[in-house]
Amino acid sequence: QVQLVESGGGLVQAGGSLRLSCAASGRTFSRYTMGWFRQAPGKEREFVAAIIWNSGTTYYADSVKGRFTISRDNAKNTVYLQMNSLKPEDTAVYYCAAGNTRILVPRSMDYWGKGTLVTVSS
Repeated sequence: QVQLVESGGGLVQAGGSLRLSCAASGRTFSRYTMGWFRQAPGKEREFVAAIIWNSGTTYYADSVKGRFTISRDNAKNTVYLQMNSLKPEDTAVYYCAAGNTRILVPRSMDYWGKGTLVTVSS
């Protein structure tokens, strides 16, 4: 079955960096959009970044543009989210998702990981 397994979350001070990983297995994702979403306490899940697996085209939420970078490693079937210049408002559970879609909203994704917690202290 399809599995998306996130790793790399943790506690970091404001201004610091983290790299999240999402190991994907169970099917071919070459035509899929791979996305990172996040959900802060009391808030709705929101789009962060996405990459079209076969083309490498990337998309970012305005709130993270210039600070976060999404990438993929075809050989490892893994998607990464490099997060730099982290802010306390980036604190959330970060989810990896995959969808046979170009619509970058949570309800359009077909598969989800269980999430990894990122906490940014001020």
